[in-house]
Amino acid sequence: MNPFFYLLDTNISGTSADYAPIGIQLIFAAGFVATMMIATHFIGPKRKTADKLENFASGIESHGNARQPFAIKYFLVAILFVLFDVEVIFFYPYAVNFKGLGWNGFIEVLLFVAFFLIGFIYIIKKGALKWED
Repeated sequence: MNPFFYLLDTNISGTSADYAPIGIQLIFAAGFVATMMIATHFIGPKRKTADKLENFASGIESHGNARQPFAIKYFLVAILFVLFDVEVIFFYPYAVNFKGLGWNGFIEVLLFVAFFLIGFIYIIKKGALKWED
C-alpha cells in the first residue's frame, strides 16, 4: 500500500470549516475569562488595609532577607529525585511491551538498572544524602 494514501484520498475533508467549533469554543472561553476578571475588578470589595497588603507566606511571620543563602542539600535532593523519577518513567515502555522485547529487552533493562544502581551507590558513597553537617 502506498504510504501517501491519505494524502491522495480526496474523500477526507480537511478544510478550515472543520475547525470552526474549536475556534468558537476558544473565543467563548477567552471571553468568559475576560468578563469574569473585569466583573470581579468592578464588583469586588476594595479594602486595602496594612494586614492585607503584607506579604503572606503560609501564615508564618516573615523574617530575614529572602536572598539569604541556604544549604545546597535541598537542591541536590531535588535533582536526585528528578533523576530517579525519570528513570521510573523509562520503565513504562518496557512494561507495556515486555513480551515483544523478549530476552534482549530484559537484558537491556537490567543494564539500565545496573547503570542507575552504580550511580546510586556513588551518590551514597559521596554522602550526598547525609544531613548531619
